Amino acid sequence: MLDPRILADDPDLVKAHLMRRNADDGLIHSVDEFGALTSQRNALIAEGDELRSARNTLSKQIGGLMREGKRDEAEQIKAKVAAGKDRIAAIDGELETIETQRHALAMAIPNLLHDDVTPGNGEEDNVEEHRWGTPRPDTTDSHVEIAERLGILDGERSTKIAGARFAVLRGAGARLERALINFFLDVHTNEHGYEELMVPYIAHRSVLEGTGQLPKFEKDLFKLEGGLNGQDAFLIPTAEVPVTNLHGGEILDAASLPIKYTAFTPCFRSEAGSAGRDVRGLIRQHQFHKVEMVWFVAPEDAEAAHEALTGHAEAILQKLGLPYRKMTLCGGDISFAAHKCYDLEVWLPSQGTYREISSCSNFGTFQARRMGLRYRPEPVNGKKSKPRAAATLNGSGLAVGRTLVAILENYVQPDGSVMIPEALRPWMGGIKSIVPSA
Repeated sequence: MLDPRILADDPDLVKAHLMRRNADDGLIHSVDEFGALTSQRNALIAEGDELRSARNTLSKQIGGLMREGKRDEAEQIKAKVAAGKDRIAAIDGELETIETQRHALAMAIPNLLHDDVTPGNGEEDNVEEHRWGTPRPDTTDSHVEIAERLGILDGERSTKIAGARFAVLRGAGARLERALINFFLDVHTNEHGYEELMVPYIAHRSVLEGTGQLPKFEKDLFKLEGGLNGQDAFLIPTAEVPVTNLHGGEILDAASLPIKYTAFTPCFRSEAGSAGRDVRGLIRQHQFHKVEMVWFVAPEDAEAAHEALTGHAEAILQKLGLPYRKMTLCGGDISFAAHKCYDLEVWLPSQGTYREISSCSNFGTFQARRMGLRYRPEPVNGKKSKPRAAATLNGSGLAVGRTLVAILENYVQPDGSVMIPEALRPWMGGIKSIVPSA
């Protein structure tokens, strides 16, 4: 959530950022609605303060008038005090309604954009930062065809269980998925200094509001029909949701920052609006595996942390020898909550193009404000500092299924076997290749 002071005091700035995101007129107009509600709120607060001050003054007069025998005057003042009390109660009710309206508007307004984020309509306008590795020049079969020949992907039986956009991995395929998960986690914890977490795969509505998936993207989530523990609940779309909310409502010590977590979870997405795209195979599924990286830092350290976090995802791709490119997302493609985002796109020979395998975002204080996450800076001149909103960041380190896809297509051999990247072999029990089933 944006700082309400920015929304109220600098609406033109907010609207300029919304236009860079190609926001619709209704959302842009909501900034003016927020300003009008804030003006009403301020006027009501001022009126209430005046009434309370007058009530206190008049209340002190009543006793003196009674002692002086001026009962009629005392009763008139009592009537004024009672009328003021009624008006104060009405003002409190109006303020509660206005605060609800202001909160709803603020929750629907996306984050401000970093200066590096260019205008644009979609992914075709994203800016390439650099490339690593040499793309395989020959066109291979798709990962589905490769995996089916190897006998490691069973699409027919997965459809029998749950329908489209699910997968059953068998034998060496299942082992490769497990090896990638352990490889990612071990690199991030042993080399990059993350603490590993295991978290719930179900989250309450307020938790998804905290990271920005709700209220806007409810159609993309799987909702539990009966709720959970008396609240609306959803299957998580990414580990970002539970891990980032781990410190929601807390005040962290500055000395504890940065905090860096990594977690493996399944992810559940309805993929609303993506009909017809990547319906076969492992690229776009309702359930997939991902290892996530999450940082909590002081706001002034967020940009440097963003570069470091993205570098950790790049390091995984480089260890696996997978060609990729780094893209800065434009205003029309960046997520609702992100201030700046890099996508890492891995080369897929069968498609002759790069496809997203990791999204690394700097959210600034946007998520922290939504979930009440603050930190207390170090004392200044011996005086205790006031808590401030922290900054949050996250990134895929990496999407497991898409990494498996990239390995199949980039390491397939002329005889149909698939070499295991050398860095991954210790996690595969020393297996150097997967060969076609008999």
